[in-house]
Amino acid sequence: MNVPQTQPNNPLHGVKLATIVEFLHEKYGWEELDRRMKMNCFAVNPSVKSTLKFLRKTDWAREKVERLYLRSIDKK
Repeated sequence: MNVPQTQPNNPLHGVKLATIVEFLHEKYGWEELDRRMKMNCFAVNPSVKSTLKFLRKTDWAREKVERLYLRSIDKK
Protein backbone atom coordinates (compact mmCIF):
# COMPACT_ATOMS: atom_id res chain seq x y z
CA MET A 1 0.00 0.00 0.00
CA ASN A 2 1.33 3.45 -0.91
CA VAL A 3 1.20 5.91 1.96
CA PRO A 4 1.68 9.57 1.04
CA GLN A 5 4.75 11.17 2.61
CA THR A 6 3.02 14.47 3.28
CA GLN A 7 -0.23 15.28 4.97
CA PRO A 8 -0.98 18.85 3.92
CA ASN A 9 -4.37 18.88 5.67
CA ASN A 10 -3.03 17.61 9.00
CA PRO A 11 -1.73 20.54 11.09
CA LEU A 12 -0.07 18.09 13.53
CA HIS A 13 1.94 16.30 10.84
CA GLY A 14 5.63 16.55 11.70
CA VAL A 15 5.03 18.11 15.12
CA LYS A 16 6.53 16.05 17.93
CA LEU A 17 4.52 15.44 21.07
CA ALA A 18 7.41 16.84 23.10
CA THR A 19 7.20 20.09 21.11
CA ILE A 20 3.47 20.31 21.84
CA VAL A 21 3.93 19.73 25.58
CA GLU A 22 6.81 22.22 25.82
CA PHE A 23 4.81 24.85 23.91
CA LEU A 24 1.75 24.42 26.15
CA HIS A 25 3.86 24.46 29.31
CA GLU A 26 5.53 27.70 28.23
CA LYS A 27 2.23 29.30 27.23
CA TYR A 28 0.06 28.20 30.17
CA GLY A 29 2.18 26.60 32.90
CA TRP A 30 1.36 23.38 34.74
CA GLU A 31 -1.33 24.89 36.99
CA GLU A 32 -3.31 26.35 34.11
CA LEU A 33 -2.98 23.14 32.09
CA ASP A 34 -4.36 21.19 35.05
CA ARG A 35 -7.19 23.69 35.46
CA ARG A 36 -8.11 23.42 31.78
CA MET A 37 -7.76 19.65 31.39
CA LYS A 38 -7.90 18.07 34.86
CA MET A 39 -5.11 15.53 34.40
CA ASN A 40 -2.82 14.32 37.16
CA CYS A 41 0.19 14.58 34.86
CA PHE A 42 -0.21 18.37 35.15
CA ALA A 43 -1.05 18.40 38.87
CA VAL A 44 1.20 15.86 40.62
CA ASN A 45 4.95 16.51 40.22
CA PRO A 46 4.55 17.65 36.62
CA SER A 47 7.42 17.51 34.17
CA VAL A 48 7.70 17.26 30.42
CA LYS A 49 9.12 13.74 30.73
CA SER A 50 6.34 12.38 32.96
CA THR A 51 3.65 14.10 30.90
CA LEU A 52 5.01 12.58 27.69
CA LYS A 53 5.06 9.13 29.27
CA PHE A 54 1.40 9.49 30.28
CA LEU A 55 0.24 10.96 26.96
CA ARG A 56 1.98 8.28 24.90
CA LYS A 57 -0.05 5.55 26.56
CA THR A 58 -3.35 7.42 27.03
CA ASP A 59 -5.04 8.23 23.73
CA TRP A 60 -7.93 10.31 25.12
CA ALA A 61 -5.51 12.55 27.03
CA ARG A 62 -3.23 12.98 24.04
CA GLU A 63 -6.20 14.00 21.89
CA LYS A 64 -7.22 16.62 24.47
CA VAL A 65 -3.69 18.04 24.57
CA GLU A 66 -3.48 18.11 20.77
CA ARG A 67 -6.83 19.95 20.54
CA LEU A 68 -5.65 22.59 23.03
CA TYR A 69 -2.41 22.96 21.07
CA LEU A 70 -4.30 23.50 17.81
CA ARG A 71 -6.58 26.09 19.44
CA SER A 72 -3.56 27.80 20.98
CA ILE A 73 -1.54 28.10 17.78
CA ASP A 74 -4.57 29.53 15.98
CA LYS A 75 -4.51 32.43 18.45
CA LYS A 76 -0.86 33.35 17.81
